[in-house]
Amino acid sequence: MTAARTADPRSRGDADEGDRSTISPAVEDYLKAIYNLSDEGEPVSTSAIAERLGIAAGSVTGMLKRLAEQGLVEHVRYYGTRLTDDGTLNAVRTIRRHRILELFLVDVLGYTWDRVHEEAERLEHAVSEELIDRMAMVLGEPAEDPHGAPIPAPRGEFHETRYMSLAELEPGRRATLRRVPDEDADALRYLASLDLIPGTELEVLERAPFNGPLTVRIGSDTRVVGRELACAVGVEPVEEA
Repeated sequence: MTAARTADPRSRGDADEGDRSTISPAVEDYLKAIYNLSDEGEPVSTSAIAERLGIAAGSVTGMLKRLAEQGLVEHVRYYGTRLTDDGTLNAVRTIRRHRILELFLVDVLGYTWDRVHEEAERLEHAVSEELIDRMAMVLGEPAEDPHGAPIPAPRGEFHETRYMSLAELEPGRRATLRRVPDEDADALRYLASLDLIPGTELEVLERAPFNGPLTVRIGSDTRVVGRELACAVGVEPVEEA
C-alpha cells in the first residue's frame, strides 16, 4: 500500500508568481524544512526544525516569529509550526527548483546522482523561475528527479506518493524500486553499486531476524542490503496476476 501526499498551494491566480526578492535563502531553507518535516500539514516542533537545519533551537524560535509576521507560517508556542498557503507555495517552488536542478545536472551535465544534492542546495536560491522552466522544457517536462522524488509543476501542483520501504516487503514479494534518499552521497554510491536505482525490479528472498539484513534478487543476481538502508528505500509492490 502507498499513501499519497498532495500539494496544490494555488490561491491567488497570476499573483502566485510572487516576488522572490523578499524571500531570503535562509527563509527558503526554513520553509522547505518545515514542509519536508510536516506530515500532511501537521505542526512541526521547533526542535525538529533545529535538528534538520543544524541550528540552535533559540535561533529557530526567533526566525519562526519573523516568518509568522511575514504570513509564511503559523507558529504557536509549545504546539508547533505549520506553513500558511503562502509559505507552502514558496516551499514547493524551492523543492521544484532543487529537483529540476538535480536532474539537469545528471542528464545534461553528466554529474553522478551522489554529487547533485549539495550543488542543487546552493543553486536553488540563485536561479530564476524562468531558467528553471527552460531547464524543465529541455528535460521534457520531467515528473521525477534522479532519486525518484516527484517534481512539482510550475504553479506548485504535485502528487507525492509515500511508498512502503524495502524493509517492509515480505520475502517472496516482487516490487519496483521507486525512491531513494538524496542527501547521503555515500549511501547513493553504495545503492548504485548494488544496482538499486529507481525503476529496478527486485524480489526479497530473505529477511534475517533481529533486524538483520535483507537478501534481494535483481535479475539473476542477489544482493545483501542492510536493514537501515532498506528502511530508507521506497518500493512499489508488483501486483500478482
